[in-house]
Formats: sequence, structure tokens, C-alpha cells
Amino acid sequence: MLKNVTIGQYYPVDSIIHRLDPRTKIVGTLLYIVSLFLFRTFSGFIVVGTVFAGILILSKVPFRYLLRGLKPILFILVFTMICNFFLADGEVLWQWKFLKLTKEGIQRGFFMGIRLALLVFGTSIMTYTTTPNSLTDGLERLMSPLRVIHFPVHELAMMMSIALRFIPILAEEAQRISKAQMARGADMESGGLIRRAKAMVPILIPLLISSFRRAFDLATAMEARCYHGGKGRTKMKPLRYGLRDLFGYLFLACYMTTIILLRMFRNI
Repeated sequence: MLKNVTIGQYYPVDSIIHRLDPRTKIVGTLLYIVSLFLFRTFSGFIVVGTVFAGILILSKVPFRYLLRGLKPILFILVFTMICNFFLADGEVLWQWKFLKLTKEGIQRGFFMGIRLALLVFGTSIMTYTTTPNSLTDGLERLMSPLRVIHFPVHELAMMMSIALRFIPILAEEAQRISKAQMARGADMESGGLIRRAKAMVPILIPLLISSFRRAFDLATAMEARCYHGGKGRTKMKPLRYGLRDLFGYLFLACYMTTIILLRMFRNI
């Protein structure tokens, strides 16, 4: 599961989506998430799916990478669908004691499953096409008006940048520790849920110690370089909007307008 963590991973390829300003992609992802919760029928997902397929083709990110990102949340996805299958009221198709499977429950379960999958796909596209530094720079620029109320914008962006950088590193290190423990005879694949949870202890303890060691080394390096926060600091690569970003915002405006009109007049 650890090797399937997609947060913080970047897929290096030259595409139109990669060349967009990170602020454009962040705003686009937020609007995409909002649009997913505006739909009430399956026909709405046809619109979102068509737009998402076009963005996926333009990004040149293989679809199997997105499917890999579903594996860590597969249990949550299945559990959500099953809960909707048996807890929704409606036309009963099967019943055993207090459990009942309804037609409306099946529809709602698949509806929630598709929505959750599209949500993960959309956010994965943003992280695959944006480096962690660019992503945090974009967030910092978008949140810059909050400096008026003395909100620590730069500090928050720095913490997010460090977290995004260390997620794939720690996942890779956890995988390496797991293989080392298995080479020493540790059994982590067989047994029930409790036994597997106990088998994770020899992995989590060295990983926790390594995380503290990395955090201490990073703090020492930042102090040695006289880091004192964002005041007076400049960017090596300042963010600038281009013509492609203008077309990106126009596309987002047309997309959201279409979604709102379809919801108002077609009741999707």
C-alpha cells in the first residue's frame, strides 16, 4: 500500500497542463471539487467525466497512475458504498433481519463511489502535474491577501511544502524497512487484521525514529542558512500568468456556467 501513495509525487512530462501556472490548477481543482457536489443524478457525471478525460489526455499522465492512487482508499470506498446499499430507505430488494438492500440504496452507493473516485482522480492530476515547490508557491500567492489580518501565510506554505516533499520519501523508506524486516523472517502478509497490525510495529518504530531524525537535520540546515521566515525573501522563479492561463480561466468559467445552468434547467 505504501508504494501506492500518490500525494506529493510528480510525473515529469511536457504538457499543456504541466505548463499552467500552479494558481490556475489550484483554482481549477477547487472548482472541479465543487462541481462534483452540485450533481444529484448520474447524468451529471457524464459531463464531469468528459471534461476530466480531456484534461487527462492533455496532461499526458497515464490512467494507471490514477488507478494506483485509489488503492490506499479502496477500503473507504467499498465501505461507503456498502453503507449506502443497506442504510438507505426505498424499494426493498432483499432483507435479512435488520439488514435490507434497497434499489435506492444501490443507486446511492454507486453514486457516492463514482463521486469519491472522481474526487481522488482530480486531486491526483493536480499533484502529478505540479511540483511540490510550485504548488506551495501558488498557495502562498493565493493566500497572500490574508497577510492583512496577520495570518502566517508563508509559514503555512513552508509547512505544506515540507510535508509534500517528505510524504513520498517516507513512503519509500517505509517500503525499504518492510523489505528489510521480511528478509529477517518477519511475516507481514498472513494472519488476521490484529496480527497484521502487530506486524506493522517493527516498521512504524524505525520509521518514526527516522522521521524525527530527518526533521532535526532539516531544522539544523535551515538555521545554518539563517532562515528567518518569509519577510524580505524573494523567489528564484516568480510566478507569472501567461496566455494559456487566461484560456484556462475562461474554460473554468464556461465549465462552471454550464454546470450551474444544467443544474437549474435540467435538474442533473
